[in-house]
Amino acid sequence: MDVKGIIVAMVTPFDENQAIDFQATRQLVNKLIADGAYGIFILGTNGEFHLLNKQEKVDFAKCVIKEVGKRVPVYVGTGGNSTAEVIALSKSMEQIGADALSVITPYFLVPSQEELLYHYKAVAAAVRIPILLYNIPKNTGINIAVETVAELAKVGNIIGIKDSSGNIDNIEGYIKATKNQKFAVLSGSDSLILKALKIGAKGAIAATANLLTKNDVAIYENFMNSRLEEAEQAQQQIEMLRSVLKLATVPSVLKKSLVLSNIPVGLCRLPVREPKAETIPKIKEMLTYYGL
Repeated sequence: MDVKGIIVAMVTPFDENQAIDFQATRQLVNKLIADGAYGIFILGTNGEFHLLNKQEKVDFAKCVIKEVGKRVPVYVGTGGNSTAEVIALSKSMEQIGADALSVITPYFLVPSQEELLYHYKAVAAAVRIPILLYNIPKNTGINIAVETVAELAKVGNIIGIKDSSGNIDNIEGYIKATKNQKFAVLSGSDSLILKALKIGAKGAIAATANLLTKNDVAIYENFMNSRLEEAEQAQQQIEMLRSVLKLATVPSVLKKSLVLSNIPVGLCRLPVREPKAETIPKIKEMLTYYGL
């Protein structure tokens, strides 16, 4: 599997009753693919995976996989705290046709690096499809050590890592440690897409690409075609959105931005609420800046 390019960390659309909105899901999938997404990444942090039960996750993944129809790869988040539960969900996603899995580190309790090795190797042994590790220490309380990634890169179906540490040195460490493996390091921090590409990353899994798909794809494609000035301009272009995303709990501002640009993804699952009234003008100003 060739993991590369801008993969969209897609939000999960909900209706007014906080149920999954499958019609809006299909609409969003087609918009993202039409705008050049290299892949669709569902049930991650911005997909509110922690607020959906197992059946909802399976039903949502079925909808996305069917709508994508193999046009681009679908990466499905199956991570959790229990190795047994992660294995069970991973098997379910494999059965319904996921192209690859994304497995976040266990969170709440902080496992040792040895325990992480056991966890990931057990999940990898239970399925045949590719797996991406998912490192987001500010949310989980643990950073996957470079040595751990180097060891896991030797496992046949562990093919890459999404690093959302926000630390370019961390990304570089993973790249250097796996340079002799067929292993893709992807930036999960949208501010570092171009910097990561310059040191050998294969692409990015980007939440901003829900709204700015074409712009984020331009970062990657301009870089790959040695148009570095244009790539830098596209990288800087996302900063207006990133500054507004910080104004409320993830992913409430992103979802409100999509709704206000006529992409009906609804609100977040409670307890995350709609951005406060005083934030809405700032979101609208950002959308005007982008012509949305």
